[in-house]
Amino acid sequence: MAVALALLSSVLWGTADFFGGLFTKRIAAVVVVLVSQAIALAMILPTVWLLGSFDDPSGYFWWGVGAGIVGPVGLVSFYWALSIGTMGVVSPIAATGIVVPVVWGLGQGEQPTTLQYIGIVVGFVGVILASGPDAPREDGAREAHAKSIVLALVAALGFGGAFVCLAGGGESSIGMTLVVQRSTSVLLMVVPVVLLTRLVGLRWRDLPGLAGVGAGDAAANGAFAWSSTLGLLSVTSVLGSLYPVATLLLARIVLKERLTRLQLLGVGGALCGIVLLAAG
Repeated sequence: MAVALALLSSVLWGTADFFGGLFTKRIAAVVVVLVSQAIALAMILPTVWLLGSFDDPSGYFWWGVGAGIVGPVGLVSFYWALSIGTMGVVSPIAATGIVVPVVWGLGQGEQPTTLQYIGIVVGFVGVILASGPDAPREDGAREAHAKSIVLALVAALGFGGAFVCLAGGGESSIGMTLVVQRSTSVLLMVVPVVLLTRLVGLRWRDLPGLAGVGAGDAAANGAFAWSSTLGLLSVTSVLGSLYPVATLLLARIVLKERLTRLQLLGVGGALCGIVLLAAG
């Protein structure tokens, strides 16, 4: 069950990230994150109320606040990187944030099996190879490429921190962790983003698409938080971080981007990592 939920989170994250990246080609990344997070919050609240989660133990609160701070930092950096860089390079680099929860989980005394250790390594290497890095030669393109790499690394730290916070909050209440996370991010972002950007570029017809991005991200967070309560964080975090595979496949199908041999090798390695982790 933990493996299935973690894999579901990776599919949802990869899909939401792909379409979020498309929106940032025209709309500022901070606007995309704010609007999608706000819509997601509006969707989560009635669901959590119906499930009676408002009465859950309050141990989720500070974990949710932490996720609400580091998560948007990761998303804004990631969407910004996608808007100026190459999806096939940016997405796998951002996925290296698995290092944070893996180290955290091991530090808490988790003991994966030998086969799962192998799966972690194979999956991690597969994600890196899936980037198929090939820096552009033109000065302007090289500068944008370098900037996208730095932003992707910042996103990796933000995503890794969010993984840890979601897992911690999920021990008390998955639903309320998501509510506090989204509430924190929206409250922190709404005034500065509206004042600085005036929501330039945002159109009414963009709202359904941004709602899909927000809902996908929220559902992925929930699935991952649930999986981390059923399995080892050091394992579920790797499975959840396989979202670049979904992003690369969507880029190939929708944008007609071609995968290089190195990317295909990386995708194959990532899938092998999934099998090893599940078998362990």
